[in-house]
Amino acid sequence: MARISKIDNSVKKRFARKEHSRAVGLREQRIYFLIICEGEKTEPNYFKGLKKDLPIGSLVVADMTIEGTGRNTENLIDFTIKYQKRSNQRFDRTWAVFDRDSFTEEQFNNAIIRAEASQINCAWSNEAFELWFLLHFQLVNNAMSREDYKPYLEREIKRTSSKTEYTYKKNDVNTYAILKEFGDQAKAINRAKELRARFTDRKHAGHNPCTLVHLLIDELFNPGGLI
Repeated sequence: MARISKIDNSVKKRFARKEHSRAVGLREQRIYFLIICEGEKTEPNYFKGLKKDLPIGSLVVADMTIEGTGRNTENLIDFTIKYQKRSNQRFDRTWAVFDRDSFTEEQFNNAIIRAEASQINCAWSNEAFELWFLLHFQLVNNAMSREDYKPYLEREIKRTSSKTEYTYKKNDVNTYAILKEFGDQAKAINRAKELRARFTDRKHAGHNPCTLVHLLIDELFNPGGLI
């Protein structure tokens, strides 16, 4: 019978320490996101739906806190700053989600400048958040008003689904699920990148159509890239 060699206790302990260190190194790490939305329902409902699809079981995962405020663009940044200071949670990434809407060029541009100065990321849309929805179906080449998005969205969803009576409602809690089933998020991201590449100046109010929502989406689904 072959002789079984005994392992020295000091070697066993050293091996155990290495295994423990390796296990600690592989422990799940959370990236905490604060997402403050200008709208009270449309944007928060979308992100709450998306939250269910975020990757789990990875070494790095995203954890979201979502707030809908109903505040205008400039007040939204003030609210976001105060929320960070008052919260017991330390956030790794803070995003403000807002639209150009009917705000003046100065209001819109100043909100972005103030946010950046406070290390707040902006997922703005010009002119409306629904641009991001529509990009799931088609590239938008021309400037549009917020009233224009509804009929286009309804047409595309009817075209790609059996929902012939579909009516888009801003506060619909199922919008994310509908976009997921009948739209294409990957194409929406690429289309948003294409739109963004068309503008090189810092006069954001004039960037229409354009949205930076895809930057936030990319971080949420790929939080490991933030480490």
